[in-house]
Amino acid sequence: MSCSLLEFCRLQELKTVRDYLFLSQKPEPAEEKSPTENELSWDSSDWEATWDGGENKEEGASPATTVEEETTGQNAPWLQDCVVSLSPCADLLVVAREQKAVFLSAKWRTDDSGREEMTLAVSWTGTLSTDEGECVSSSICIPLASQKRSSTGRPDWTCVVVGFTSGYVRFYTENGVLLLAQLLHEDPVLRLKCRTYEIPRHPGVPEQHEELSILYPAALVTIDGFSLFQSLRACRNQVARATAAGSDVIQPPPLAYKKWGLQDMDTIVDHSSVGVMTLCVFDQMKNASILGGFNASVKGSPPAMSRYVTVGGGPYTGFFYAVEGSSQPLLSHVALAVASKLTSALFSAASGWLGWNKHKNEEEAVQKQRPKVEPVTPLGIRFGLPDSRRHGESICLSPCNTLAGVTDDFGRVTLLDLARGIAIRMWKGYRDAQLGWLQVPEERGDREFSPSASLPRRHALFLVIYAPRRGILEVWGMQQGPRVGAFTVGKHCRLLYAGYRLMGVNSVTSKGWQLHTQQVCLLDPTTGALRTVNIPFHLALSDKKSERAKDMHLIKRLTTLLRSRGVEPDILEREAKSVLLDIKHPAIKKQALESLLSNRNAPVSCLTGVTAALHETLKQQDPEEVDEALLQFCSSQLKLIQLYTDIQELHAGAEREASSDNDSLEGIEDELSRVGPTLQRYAQLTARPSVSFAQDSPDSPLPAQAFLSQMECTDDGGLRVTRGSDTEWNHLGSFMFWGCLCGTSSPHQVCDTLQQAGISPQQLLSLLMSVWLQREKEVLQKPEEAVRNLHTLLIALSNMEGAVEESWDPQSVSPWWQQVRCTCIQSHNAAAALLAAFVAHRAAKASTMSRADSKLQSEWEAVSLELEQWVVCVRQLEDVLVLQTLLLVPPPPGAAGGAAAQCSIKTLLEGGTGGIADSVSKWVFRHNLAPERLKEILQKREDKEADDQPEQRAGGGGGEKEKEEEEKESPEVSDRTAELLVAVCQRFPHSLSPDLLFAHCCWEYVVQWNKDPEEGRYFWLAVEHLKLVSSPYIQLGISAMMWSTFIVKRFSATAFLAEKVGKAPKDRLCRRDVGMGDKAVTSFLGCCVELLQILMEVTAVLVKNPSHLSFIDYNADSAVEDVAPPELPVEESWSGAEGPASLAELALEQRGVHFPLVQHHCLLASLLHAAMTFSLKVKPLSLFDSKGKNAFFRDLTTIQLMPSGDMDPGLVSMRQEFLLRVLTGWVQALADPPGSAPGSTSPPLPSSGGPKADWWPSLCLELGSLLQVNPDILRRHIVCELYNQGLDLRAEEVMLEVEDKDVLGSQLLVLTGQRLSYSLLHSQSQTQAAMELLARLPPTLCTWLKAMDPSELRCPLLPLPQTSRLVGRLIEILPENHAQYSLALHLLEAVDALTTED
Repeated sequence: MSCSLLEFCRLQELKTVRDYLFLSQKPEPAEEKSPTENELSWDSSDWEATWDGGENKEEGASPATTVEEETTGQNAPWLQDCVVSLSPCADLLVVAREQKAVFLSAKWRTDDSGREEMTLAVSWTGTLSTDEGECVSSSICIPLASQKRSSTGRPDWTCVVVGFTSGYVRFYTENGVLLLAQLLHEDPVLRLKCRTYEIPRHPGVPEQHEELSILYPAALVTIDGFSLFQSLRACRNQVARATAAGSDVIQPPPLAYKKWGLQDMDTIVDHSSVGVMTLCVFDQMKNASILGGFNASVKGSPPAMSRYVTVGGGPYTGFFYAVEGSSQPLLSHVALAVASKLTSALFSAASGWLGWNKHKNEEEAVQKQRPKVEPVTPLGIRFGLPDSRRHGESICLSPCNTLAGVTDDFGRVTLLDLARGIAIRMWKGYRDAQLGWLQVPEERGDREFSPSASLPRRHALFLVIYAPRRGILEVWGMQQGPRVGAFTVGKHCRLLYAGYRLMGVNSVTSKGWQLHTQQVCLLDPTTGALRTVNIPFHLALSDKKSERAKDMHLIKRLTTLLRSRGVEPDILEREAKSVLLDIKHPAIKKQALESLLSNRNAPVSCLTGVTAALHETLKQQDPEEVDEALLQFCSSQLKLIQLYTDIQELHAGAEREASSDNDSLEGIEDELSRVGPTLQRYAQLTARPSVSFAQDSPDSPLPAQAFLSQMECTDDGGLRVTRGSDTEWNHLGSFMFWGCLCGTSSPHQVCDTLQQAGISPQQLLSLLMSVWLQREKEVLQKPEEAVRNLHTLLIALSNMEGAVEESWDPQSVSPWWQQVRCTCIQSHNAAAALLAAFVAHRAAKASTMSRADSKLQSEWEAVSLELEQWVVCVRQLEDVLVLQTLLLVPPPPGAAGGAAAQCSIKTLLEGGTGGIADSVSKWVFRHNLAPERLKEILQKREDKEADDQPEQRAGGGGGEKEKEEEEKESPEVSDRTAELLVAVCQRFPHSLSPDLLFAHCCWEYVVQWNKDPEEGRYFWLAVEHLKLVSSPYIQLGISAMMWSTFIVKRFSATAFLAEKVGKAPKDRLCRRDVGMGDKAVTSFLGCCVELLQILMEVTAVLVKNPSHLSFIDYNADSAVEDVAPPELPVEESWSGAEGPASLAELALEQRGVHFPLVQHHCLLASLLHAAMTFSLKVKPLSLFDSKGKNAFFRDLTTIQLMPSGDMDPGLVSMRQEFLLRVLTGWVQALADPPGSAPGSTSPPLPSSGGPKADWWPSLCLELGSLLQVNPDILRRHIVCELYNQGLDLRAEEVMLEVEDKDVLGSQLLVLTGQRLSYSLLHSQSQTQAAMELLARLPPTLCTWLKAMDPSELRCPLLPLPQTSRLVGRLIEILPENHAQYSLALHLLEAVDALTTED
């Protein structure tokens, strides 16, 4: 890689800048006005063409550039007449001329192609001078570092320092706001320069202090950087405060500076402040001897001195040394003179400060009263380079402060060694040259080849020279290095070199910073482009290292060539061959060859030609000089490329050989016909369309580069395939064997070629099996042909040397066939694995028989452990195929969905004995199969088991692609899926017994409910599946596990929440504390009641078994027989399952539960369910005493202290009140229209029935007996509420169960009176007959009726026959000696009379 010019920024509005600065230059005569306007207004088309064509600026030979220079040649040099300065951060450019200046700031913009690029746009224009007649003579832009801790090296703001011909130095912000102005000397300012902190690269370099130096014709002023930084920050802060307060007067802080009078030099035009230096002891003694003579004495340590280098005339360059502080002088007689000079050195504050925006009279007063200027401290020249005719023009200090470049009026560029004070190099032919320096750090990649890799990174120094007369930019290596780069750039550019970075940085604040600064920038005024020079480090290397650098350059050239698209193959081959042969170092040559071999754009012919040429060249060299590793690498790669070509040719042009061996596959054909229907169904299910990337398709041709990357040569001359990703492995297998499996290539020729190449049969077998299993869909399209071809290939591979060991005993397991078996066992492609097992079983059987025949020579059939394992494997694969076919059945629309589970023998064995039932339960969930429907299907299976043969079971699902969509689908499709499920259950009679399947389905649904508690239907279905489990032991275990794992936490949260709020909680609180909405909580509590009831029922069944539940004190029905724990057998072929304990095993391990504690929880769940259903106010836990509260939410297997004896009457009263409110709510819900009942916004689950369910009264009566509430009070309340609601018939049914008829009669008498009072007194349609009847009634009855309040009736407007029937019932239940019996008779007469009138 060579030097390059990189454009990083563009200037906008150049015409605006030029017009503003040169506006006064327009001639006034009319005849000259026209050409002047043409010069000042650029042609827009040329401008746009120049802008768009900014990429081709390095060579000026193109016709477009020539025309452009002709059109703009008259006005292009305008930038040479301006003072230009660029911030080292490249975010601010200042262009000034005479009194005017333009500031351009960085902005990001999007070009036409949508790419972001940085531009410099005009941000401020104005006049800088305030004194009449003064002009700008010098300027620099100093970025000031941010003091914030989060800063990473970007500047906080940039200060523009401008020097004037009047001697003033003024400091501005980026927006042109004057911060401070200083008159330090009354001569014109010649040059402003700055030095900032640099991190020392090694301990020997002293830290340099920051400073700003100002050069006058005979004086030099240096301002301490720290003092300047603090003063500028303070001024900027005061500007902000003054602007905010409306004031415009600022009192800036003092500024410390030193002022030296440079003596013994005729003219000075430029300078450099090199920094503080300390002489070594030898140089100190040498100077003492030369200056002090024989008797000179040397005292103390060498003094620290500031060194200044000036250029001009008489002498050509001068070196000045100013001793720092009050150190002892070098020599006694010299020390006096030097000390006398130093005593007057100034560290004073500036006495004259200027503000801005003052009134005119104030400005005039200031100008009349110029500030006091301090006198200079004389500083004599130590030595110089005398050359009477040569006059220096500029000096440019290197970043390391050891070298400097000087230009002169003779067109020479001189390189100075500042430590020794001598010129060490000179270039000629560079008139008006502009200089800059570049310091390049070593690249990390180059450190690997460096002998000093452990040392710090090296830095290379380059001098950049711009010769405007020739329009060329050159880069030279230091100190005596060659020219490493040259660019044709135009004759009117400006080379901008700052030589400093951010001010305000020190060794502490700079840690972790990345200083983003440009070292050298070239500004082209014709295009407005700002470009920087990019130089690779290796160009600074010389001698032996240059050879390595050249090699690195060549390899980068090759990389660029390989990346470029559209290169002709012959050109690519020729260029790559040239580069590889030119590279000297073997390691780099190998690296280049590897990059060529791994490139996808290079054709195989190119790879062969280049590698062969390199191989021939190496063989022709002296064997002692040739790198053995490189030669071996070339020969191995040639061998691999030849193998790739041979295989490609075999697949491309080979003719299929006739089946000479006439494979007799009768056994396999029988197997295929037996599993044919299942294979067909499986193929239809797997043939659904899917999305894949074209480059990942196994049908895409394998590039040679991919082939080479997966193959490597072994030390013994063979080949080894390196296993990469599965995609790459399958792609390689398809390349080798798919043609043979399709029948388009000769299997024997391919196998012979691969065997001759030296690839082990085991790796070839692995590749063959991977491509067979991975391309299952294509295999199932023509299974018979594919199986025949696989058999041929497998036999050919088995006959290879090293495949089946010669010493193999047929009575033991063969590693070769074990490899095939392991691949089939691990595969998720059930059909392809089964077909491969059929083929391998037959091949292994033939091999075993032949070996047995050769050894035994008898008619007995050899019994082989190998064949037995194949029988088991085939049986397992058939089971897996049927199971996988079931799992692939797509779920109906609207079901839970999800990806179909993938199973293999390995996954099923690792899943333990419950893995199969777990897979089917997930399928049941995906298909939303109702528990009753599942029970019906399993019942069919039991009916078929007596009839079906095992051979027919494999094809039980046979046929077509459509799948069961539960009840929505046609019965035909549903039946096919049911048959498939039955077939799976028949193949797994033990693992998929009904109890195990229902248990796993129950667990799957409760797991899914736990993931999404809003789906209360899942919990209900889990309970429904649990009810279908016939074994009480499994039912008990599953119930207990469900309660402790998923239920009790949410149940307790619900209870505590209801207790806290004192009523049925609202939706927001339920979601916050329980994790589901109020409707979901209601259904959840209903399911909790059912689950706890199942637990109680199962415990009642098992109570007779003392070994299991001996501690339960519960009198179960004596007719219940003892129930034995179930056994959990496993199918013989699946007996090797290893993995976690099955769900049934865990259920059987559960301890029995404490019946009273379960009943206690069931009581609470029922109360909570009622409160949530009818939205009642209640504190559920407060309905229990302290013992009852403490027993809640404990482990159900523990014995807790339960409430016993009579309850506190207050508690019983609260319980009674709650149950009465529940019954009232139920009666109200019965009469409410659909949709208005509480909790009926969402359809209730079948188990709960909602608030209108008929079982609420019986539940309340059961709860009343458990809560010590008199059930007769509840029954009487139900009767009264039903009559109150107008449901007389239902009330009469309940009335039969009431025991205390007298109290009920009194209650119903009042209710009858309310009804009659409404009809006679409060009805809107009162008739005259009713009024007459009222007049005829006895006074006592009339008064009693008027005292009634019909508003308490919820349904007052009822037919009179109903009321008459009620009075009749009333007469029946009231005894004749009852105090209100006569009143009832009067009521009967009144109702009868009213009925007769109607």
